[in-house]
Amino acid sequence: MPLTKQAIKKLRHDRVLTRKRMDTEKKLLSLVKRMRRKPSPKTLTQVFSALDKAAKTHIVHRNRASRLKSRLSRLLKKS
Repeated sequence: MPLTKQAIKKLRHDRVLTRKRMDTEKKLLSLVKRMRRKPSPKTLTQVFSALDKAAKTHIVHRNRASRLKSRLSRLLKKS
């Protein structure tokens, strides 16, 4: 446990940021799952937007976002 006042504040702040990050990640993964189940152009644009934002804020690596975008767009072309 943190001992100093500053460390206590830091712990509280880190918990808030962790929760925010996890929520964003959960939303992103659910969008990707939805796209894989029922591919549609509208869902694809939502996923692209979410992936770009996640890559910009370092929630996912930019190469991973790019790879997912490529695979999902290829999935849409097949159907």
